[in-house]
Amino acid sequence: MTIRLLLADDQALVRGALAALLSLEPDLEVVAEVGRADDVVEAAVAAGVDVCLLDIEMPGDAAVPDGIAAAAALRGRAPGVRSLVVTTFGRPGYLRRALEAGASGFVVKDTPASELAEAVRRVHAGLRVVDPLLAGESLAGGSNPLTEREVEVLRVALDGVPVARIAERVHLSPGTVRNYLSSAIGKTGTATRVEAARVARDRGWI
Repeated sequence: MTIRLLLADDQALVRGALAALLSLEPDLEVVAEVGRADDVVEAAVAAGVDVCLLDIEMPGDAAVPDGIAAAAALRGRAPGVRSLVVTTFGRPGYLRRALEAGASGFVVKDTPASELAEAVRRVHAGLRVVDPLLAGESLAGGSNPLTEREVEVLRVALDGVPVARIAERVHLSPGTVRNYLSSAIGKTGTATRVEAARVARDRGWI
């Protein structure tokens, strides 16, 4: 039986390389490719895909802004399609978020081609596949301590914009934004909002 695949990555060269490698396997066929997170579900359904290979950091819309959100959208709108996150960013926080969103697996892009192909087969068979090093780091690191609002505010703070601009973008008062930032700074053990945002990003919390 041939396993039908969709590749979702905003870098065309990466998609092409993955397609070439996976197409060497006799039981795998790449039938769709997209470069945006918000195109994943529609393309997967239209092509009759079995497994979607999703990058994390790719463009999307407000509802489906990245690969993790695409995994969640697949679970809700195309539950028969399984998803495998294949990313450069091997961060424990990303792993935890991806699995919570419904992804069946999580591997990094430097995984050997034969191991990636086997991961696809295992995910298609209903099994969970997780990079063992990341799994250990995720357990050691604990869960994301930030609230949804703190995550939202820190994502904007990454750009280094003033509090007033953050408030405009998240539709909150400047005072409320300061409260969320102060809480996030305490939870990340940092001194400034930009440092807090960077630590949260590096841990995969935002």
